[in-house]
Amino acid sequence: MPLKVTITEDMKAAMRARDSTRLAAIRLLLAAIKQKEVDERAEPTDADVVTIIDKMIKQRRDSIAQYEAGKRQDLADAEKFEITVLQAYMPQALSNDEIESEIAAAIQSSGAAALSDMGKVMAALKPRLAGRADMGKVSALVKAKLAAAPR
Repeated sequence: MPLKVTITEDMKAAMRARDSTRLAAIRLLLAAIKQKEVDERAEPTDADVVTIIDKMIKQRRDSIAQYEAGKRQDLADAEKFEITVLQAYMPQALSNDEIESEIAAAIQSSGAAALSDMGKVMAALKPRLAGRADMGKVSALVKAKLAAAPR
């Protein structure tokens, strides 16, 4: 079943259960998916939906930091709840060992030997790790590996 259909069914379940906070979070997600549909005039794939969810989670993490800095714990808690709802639709996260092996394979396949080859490695990793790993952390690991590589 496509991810968008699953999300729509969960919205209906939240409506039946009268779970207004969960319903609001799911509606925000469906609105973002609909916006992508309208912008691109095409049905989004599961990979597109995962990208949208990942972006929304990042936005909420930024908001949490701002709310906590402003001592608005009530708003931070609402954002944390939305993150838990959104993360339910993300694919299973990879372990550190799996990420390390993917990085090693990407470095090997791209023939990267120096820090200047980081773009090649990240281009190879992005489609394989999207939504399954924090790409910021992956980027830092790739940079460390390439910097330590013998020249």
